[in-house]
Order: sequence, then structure tokens, then C-alpha cells
Amino acid sequence: MSTGTRLARWLVPVVLLVAWLGIGGTLGPYAGKLGEVATNDQSAFLPQNAESTQVIDAQRTFHQEETLPAIVVWTADGAARGDGIDQAQQAGATRALASLKGASGLAGPAPPAVLSKDGQALQGVVPLRPDLGEDLEATLEQVRKAADQVPGAEVRVAGPAASQADLSDAFGGIDGLLLGVALITVLVILLLVYRSLLLPLVIILGAVFALGLACGIVYVLADHDVVRVDGQVQGILSILVIGAATDYALLLTARFREELAVSRDRTAAMRSALRRSLGPIVASGATVALGLLALLLSDLTNNRALGPVGAIGIACAVLSTLTFLPAALVLLGRVAYWPAKPKSASEKSAGQGVWTRIASLVDRAPRKVWACTLVGLLVCTAFAPTLQSKGVPLDEIFVNDAPSVAAQKTLAKHFPGGSGNPAVVIADADRVEQVTAAAARTEGVSSAAAVTASGRPGTGQQEAAKQGVDKQDAAADVLVVDGRVRIDATLEDAADSDAAKDTVARLRAAVHAVNGADGLVGGYTAQQYDTQQTAEDDRLLIVPVVLAIILVVLIGLLRSLLMPVLLVATVALNFLATLGVSALVFQHVLGFSGTDSSVPLYGFVFLVALGVDYNIFLMSRVREESLRHGAREGVLRGLTATGGVITSAGVVLAATFAALGIIPLAFLVQIAFIVAFGVLLDTLVVRSLLVPALVRDIGPTAWWPGALSRTGRDGVR
Repeated sequence: MSTGTRLARWLVPVVLLVAWLGIGGTLGPYAGKLGEVATNDQSAFLPQNAESTQVIDAQRTFHQEETLPAIVVWTADGAARGDGIDQAQQAGATRALASLKGASGLAGPAPPAVLSKDGQALQGVVPLRPDLGEDLEATLEQVRKAADQVPGAEVRVAGPAASQADLSDAFGGIDGLLLGVALITVLVILLLVYRSLLLPLVIILGAVFALGLACGIVYVLADHDVVRVDGQVQGILSILVIGAATDYALLLTARFREELAVSRDRTAAMRSALRRSLGPIVASGATVALGLLALLLSDLTNNRALGPVGAIGIACAVLSTLTFLPAALVLLGRVAYWPAKPKSASEKSAGQGVWTRIASLVDRAPRKVWACTLVGLLVCTAFAPTLQSKGVPLDEIFVNDAPSVAAQKTLAKHFPGGSGNPAVVIADADRVEQVTAAAARTEGVSSAAAVTASGRPGTGQQEAAKQGVDKQDAAADVLVVDGRVRIDATLEDAADSDAAKDTVARLRAAVHAVNGADGLVGGYTAQQYDTQQTAEDDRLLIVPVVLAIILVVLIGLLRSLLMPVLLVATVALNFLATLGVSALVFQHVLGFSGTDSSVPLYGFVFLVALGVDYNIFLMSRVREESLRHGAREGVLRGLTATGGVITSAGVVLAATFAALGIIPLAFLVQIAFIVAFGVLLDTLVVRSLLVPALVRDIGPTAWWPGALSRTGRDGVR
């Protein structure tokens, strides 16, 4: 070998390593800076074409913009003894609310405090601007200080504003915490599984570099409003990149270790390992990235936000695996695996390890194996329809004791469910009486009144009659802007309840039935209802698109039609079984009454796209071995060779997603469980038993119409 050739063999890895060190040093800090360009304003993620979104746009034509209500609740210190609120306290609460007039962050004046029917509590609704962002907590602190001036009363702040502040607090500082927990978890697992001191550090370093590159790109794009980032997307990106980069790295390092056992030339060994691993790694990355990009078809902005951000993360994970990792391993050689010694695939097959025994079981009784596992999965699947995905009530959004949750419970105890958070109706001014009457008659509506020129709800037609106010006088004070009026309808049930959402559906039917009113119904409950309906529509559209993407990728990789269909079917079955188990755990163990409407779709995209990765790793190796040794021997050799590394990858991915559970939000806890449990179920049952047993039982026909389908079970054409 010439000196120039020898120099080039070392120069390329060194250059790649230096380049990645530069990337890590320059972009690494951005992994902790995404919070600077993230928004947790939930109104920014509403369905684009929903009726409630149109109401927000229509409200901007009024002097009162769309607001984020903070609901102040005062209870008497002696409420437990039956002492009620006195007149002095009610007057003090009204003065406290009036003192906030002109304060920064408020969207308008707060109406006087209202006494509950039981006389035990006061309520004041403070309308805040929905675009406060980081200033929300400071504004709420102003509200609390003013409210604390009422003597002898305990103060709590509830409503969407308080919930959003707690949400921002839950995401505060998650960058470093979540990343640290995920990396420590991965390091411990890799040390236990591979018993190598250096290899886990190299793999983690590659994952960190990939995350730094992804965060740097996303930061720039978000800063220029090309993509949108919120706390959920921010947390998922970290977990996704760390998990995927580790998975791909484990596949390549396992193949390199096999090649080192039969070749003393580390460069040649890496060249061979890359050639054999490139297809599965790229195909796996493509399935996940394209599956995530399918979220761009969603009408929910937060779903669309995750699509390109997640795809960028996966692309960076693949890039790091195919450039940084080979360079590091070539420079380290066998030292990377110390103190373990590399073993070839034939040495693994000749051993008596657990995967040799599992392969032997699959070979002896394939039909019994797949039948038993199929029955077990179908039993789990039977519970999938019991998973309620109609949204999470405000008092279940947080899994810890968030202040807004306690306040919400106090509010619900003393006031009508929809107090301070009315449904907002926009209609033509010349139909205000008819629309108000139709809204007031709707089942589930406590009262309805048009907003007056003062910016507050008027007495309404029914209340005007009761109070002896002339209807024409009441109507004359109604605020009219561009021929449109706003009517606030207070609901009887809690604004986040299923009953309130049903009331919104009835209210819309009643308002739409008024001829010439051109009525629209929005507000917090309507937004939740529209989000739920849109999420259901998204699932009907995106699920088949993702399955089609995966099917096309598998057909291109495996050069077969029947095998890809079989793999997609097993991955879909694994997802349904996971939903069934999740329904039982959420309802009977964790105490959730339901899941966020986006949870099933997120779970599907992650679990199906990531789950098919392991089938790609397995079946690409099975195909390779089958071309050499026949269909029957190919299944056994492929299972034995990849069993350990794929199971390790599954455990690592499950553990990294489980790290999302440290964020005290029901949505992320639910996603963490679905993906972690689903990946383990797929790794330990579907990929290890069901798929190999089915392929072994079907024989070469499973590869129809590819060349392997015309080969005998033992490789004879």
C-alpha cells in the first residue's frame, strides 16, 4: 500500500471527526436554547379552518380582543366552619379588580366580583392578552397581589391563563434536565449490555452531536418563523434524536464488530459494515422522517410543527451515524469494544446463547409460536376501543399538584361550570335578539347576553324583561362593529367537560338555524371541541398515508410485495395492542379519564414508524442470509445475528421515550407510556417471535414475487 493511500485512509476519518467536533462545539449549545424561540400559547395551535378560529379573527374587529381569562377565586378563611363572604370582602374584591385597570397585560377592565350562590366564594374574571408569552407570569403576579388586598379571604387563580402559566412552568428548564436523564439512561443501558467502557461514550457523543446539529437548524428556522416550536415539540425532538441516533449506531457498531472478527484491516471492515448497513439505516430513517412529514397534512398547527422538526432530527441522526461514527470507529478499531472481543456472525450462530435458543424454538414449532403470540396480541387489541381520546380536563392536564388545578376545583365547587369562560357567539347585528334567544334556549346554556358598548355582557333579553328594562333600551346599548355583534353564552357545565362540548355542538346548531344571522360559535370550549374533531379527521387521513409510505419503503428495500404487507400488518397490530394496554393502564392505574385528542396520532406515527425500524433491521439481514443459505436457514441466522443488538436498541429507545415522563404533563406521560411499552412489545414479542415464526412457516413464498420466492426452503431453486 502506497504512502499516499495509507495517508488518505487516516485523513478522511480525522477530517470527519474534526468537522463533527466543530459542529458540536458551535451548535451544541442550541440544544439548551430552543426555549428562546418556543411558544406555549395554545391559541397559536388551533385548527386553521375551524369555526372557533374564525371567531378569534372576528373578535379582532371589536374593541375587545380575544382574551385569556384569569379567574380569581376568593374563599373566606372560615369557610370550613361555614363562615361566608361578607359585604366588606365583596366590596374589597371589586376594588381590587378595579385597581388593575390600565395594568400592562390586561385586554380590558375586569367586571365587579360576583358572589357565589352558596355565599362562600367570590369570583372575578380578569381578561388578559393572549400574546403575553414570557410576561404572563408577571401579569398573573400583579393580579395575585391586587387580589391579596381582600382581608380574611384566601385567593386562588384559575382559568386558561393560570393553566397556561403552569404549562410554561412545567416546560421551564426541560432542555438540560430531559437531555441529562435520557443520556444517563442510555449510558447505563449500554454499559450493562455491551460491557465496554469506550463504545457507549462514542455512541452517546454521536447522538449529542446529532442533537446539537438538529437544534441549531431548528433554532434558525424557528427564529425566522419557518417552523414553529412549543414545549412538547422541544421535548420530543431531544428524545427522538437521542433514541434514533443510538438505534442506528447500535446497528452499525454490531456489524463493524462482526467484520472486525474476520478482518484485521479496520478500514476494510468499516467499508464492509457500511455497505451492509447503509440500506437498512437509510430505509429506517426514511420511514420515520416521511412518517413525521405526513403530519404536515394535519389541520392542527402543533401536529404540523412536529413534522418538519422531527424529520430534521432524524436526518441529523442518520448523518451522524454514517459519518461521525464510522470515523471514530476506524480510528479506534478493536479498542472501541474493549474489554469485549469481537465475534463473527458464524461464531454467534454456533453458540448456545438466548437468541440461538429462540431461533431453535421458532424453527421447531413456528405455527405454535405465531399462533400463541397472535392470540395474546388480539386479546390486548380488544381493549383498544375503550381508550377515550376526547381531551383531558383542566384538572388532569398536570400530573402533579399545579396551583391552577387546585384553583379550578375550588371554582367548580362554588360556581356554575362555565363561569368566566363563556362560549362566544358572533352574529349579524340585525339578528341579535333572535340569536340571543336561540342561545339562551339551548340545553346546557345557563345564560346568554350580547356584549355592550362598555365591553361587558349586557342583561340579555330575558334578564331585561325580568328587571323591567325595555328590550329596545337593552338592545340599543349593544356594541355593533361592522354590522356584527358578540354574544357571550355561559355554559352550565365546566368549560373543559364533555358535557360542555356537547352543549357547544347544540349551540352551533341553534345559532346556525337563525336565518340571516351568519352566526359563529367560538370560545375555549369550542376550541377544544374543534381540536378534538380535527384530530379525529387527521387520524382518518394521516394513518393510511403513513402506512402507505412505510409500505413503499419496505417494497424498495426488500424487493418483495408480500413481505412488506406482512410487516406493516404486524406493526399495525402491535400499535392496536399497545392502545388496548394503554387504555387499561390510563384508566385503572394512572387515573386518567381520557387522553389528549392528539395522543393516538402521535403514538401511531412514533410507534409504527419506529417499530418498523426493527423489522427493517431484522428482515434485511434475513434476506441477506437467505440469499446465501436459503429461506429457512436465513430466518434462523438473521434472528440469531440481530436479536441482541435489536433488543438492546429497543430497550434504549423505550427508556429514552420513558424519560418524557419527568415532565409533569398528562399528554407527555401518555405519549411516553405508549411509545415505551409499544417499542418493548414490538421488540420482545412481535419482532422476536411473531414475524420470524410467520416467515419460517410461510417459507420462500413470503418473499413473493422476488427472487427468494423461487428458492427452496434450503436455498435450492
